[in-house]
Amino acid sequence: MLVERIFRAVTFFNGPKSDAFNQIINTVLETDGRPSIQPFPSPSVPPVTVPTALSATAPPLNTSTGYSKIVTSPKINSTYRYLGRRAVKQAMIDQTEVFRPVATQPPPRHIPLRGDHPAPRLNIAPQSAPLSTNKFYANFFLGSQGQGVWTHPYSLTWSKGTQSAKSWGMAVSHIDADQRVLGPRNDGVPGSPAQYYINPIAIQSIIISAAELGNSTMLTTDSLQAFSANANLLPQASSSSKITFPLVQGMGLVTGIYTKLQPVIQSSVIFRSVSVGARSSTGIFKYQITLEDNKSWLLYATPRNGQDPQLSLVSNTELRGVPSWSGFIQIAKNPAGSSGEYTYDNAAGVYPTAMDLTASTFSQTGTYEFRWRKAGLTGENGSKLLMFALPHHVESFAGPTPFATTPLHLQTTTKGIATAVVADFWTLVEGNLPVDMGFAPWNGSLPQGSRSTKRLSPTAIDIIHTVAASEIKQDMGSQTDLDTRLGLSQLKVAFTQFSTNQQKYPLVYDTAWKGLVSSGSYITGDAGQDFGNSYYNDHHFHYAYFIHAAAIIAYLEPQWLQLNKEWVDLLVRDAANPSISDQYFPFSRAFDWYHGHSWAKGLFESADAKDEESSSEDAFFAYAIKMWGRVTGDPSMEARGNLMLSLLARTLRNYFLMQDGNTNHPAEFIGNKVTGI
Repeated sequence: MLVERIFRAVTFFNGPKSDAFNQIINTVLETDGRPSIQPFPSPSVPPVTVPTALSATAPPLNTSTGYSKIVTSPKINSTYRYLGRRAVKQAMIDQTEVFRPVATQPPPRHIPLRGDHPAPRLNIAPQSAPLSTNKFYANFFLGSQGQGVWTHPYSLTWSKGTQSAKSWGMAVSHIDADQRVLGPRNDGVPGSPAQYYINPIAIQSIIISAAELGNSTMLTTDSLQAFSANANLLPQASSSSKITFPLVQGMGLVTGIYTKLQPVIQSSVIFRSVSVGARSSTGIFKYQITLEDNKSWLLYATPRNGQDPQLSLVSNTELRGVPSWSGFIQIAKNPAGSSGEYTYDNAAGVYPTAMDLTASTFSQTGTYEFRWRKAGLTGENGSKLLMFALPHHVESFAGPTPFATTPLHLQTTTKGIATAVVADFWTLVEGNLPVDMGFAPWNGSLPQGSRSTKRLSPTAIDIIHTVAASEIKQDMGSQTDLDTRLGLSQLKVAFTQFSTNQQKYPLVYDTAWKGLVSSGSYITGDAGQDFGNSYYNDHHFHYAYFIHAAAIIAYLEPQWLQLNKEWVDLLVRDAANPSISDQYFPFSRAFDWYHGHSWAKGLFESADAKDEESSSEDAFFAYAIKMWGRVTGDPSMEARGNLMLSLLARTLRNYFLMQDGNTNHPAEFIGNKVTGI
């Protein structure tokens, strides 16, 4: 089967539902499943001024409801104060929970089960929750395990005995703007912008290691969730001693938790100076480090039993501590001198272990919250977490969160400048959700109430009819196995081939990674078959076309839902499962609620980690989710789609579709207007 190549029915309504048949456009598409060929013409997405929003949940949450917490925005609160208690009660009733489960039953019987996925689960500890395939930490269980993981603003890479330090520890890197390399000018674009820019990778600025780590070291992962995972370095496979690295998106300090090992801190950039700072009242030992690239770092050591780690410089690439030490060491880049050091000092001693995401919508407003679980010195007087916010977060901060921002900033690779925020949770609000967006053309730049086109002009209708009449003459039968956009009756016939799993490469349910995949790679041995769908590439792209087409059919013929809803819901669950109570699919496989957009790359090791690949299809997926929720009467799904669209409108403007004045990419690059993948 080639999921991506079925059809996308696009309807333009100019009257009652029965008039829609002649308003469906169809197109022949690329048919050989070649990843290098664009599978669909990108949907035309007009400039959207819709906001961002939403949230989700990282385990453990309320597994009976797919937990979605009610959070109110300042705007809503002021309305409540004006209207009084009765309005408060009614508003809370009217709020929509965003992450209710779509379903929780197993896949239908006509979807075969397979437990022999060709991508091994490399050194992943057993866990009951489904494994995420498209998240930021995937390089640590794929291929050589030697490629980087980006938490932003830092990246981490298993050193594996490379570079001058010859370390087997975990290398921490941070790239400043002056380290970027600009590509050649593109004279074919006005202003001759740089064709690309490169952030160097695998710079081993600070390496968190141990004397016991060598060529028998093993990297394992555990507790894989939507926004976090643990990476562990063990001297040998059977060792009870280890360094555990809690990996959480946006973490302000990189933490290594030692269990009975001799700490070794290394640098392939070379230490210029190391100073021992004062011990804190809570028993934290501090070291100030300057490297030969003139960058300043801070090291905090928090012992489990009060034991001084006694880190001392034994060479220009190595600090060594006492044997059999337990506790945790934290590393942070400090570009801000004494003020930055003060900020880090007050945040040291605690670290995040996971993030819970909650959300609700009320009318045209969406509110979402990041709330971190933390460990370390978490007593009554424990420090609040220092986490880094991306530019789109800062734009959306609400409630107490704006007051928790600090003057400390670090550059990210492709997401502008990150802002340090000292808080255990963030509240973010998005107003002006696209609740009025339907099947008809929609213009987000217009005021609410007038953004959706009620009637098309005669000229537009004539053009649509001309195109539809031409395309409907195509041989639908010969194209059904692969790709088409069809009239309603043909569309239903073609859809049935897929919903009954009779296509060339039928879908299978992968019990190893827990997902709905093409059987193409199993049958051919080609990992790139069906655009890598078997390896979890592009599921939100592929399945969006089915979901959207199903929404149109169901809108025109509601009785069609009875036989097809379960199969379409299965596609939604695979690509965008909204609840951890659904144990057949991971939470939000593609969409990253921290970054505000999806990651397309699945189970493929990559030196530059995950990529977005197609921002237009990412937005189309959110739209398909929204419209499927509308026609099936699922307000939670429709609200989720609205908030995904809003969040995408913000993040695409910030990071992918570059207007003049964009500050998140180099000035020499923004003239391209659109980034690459």
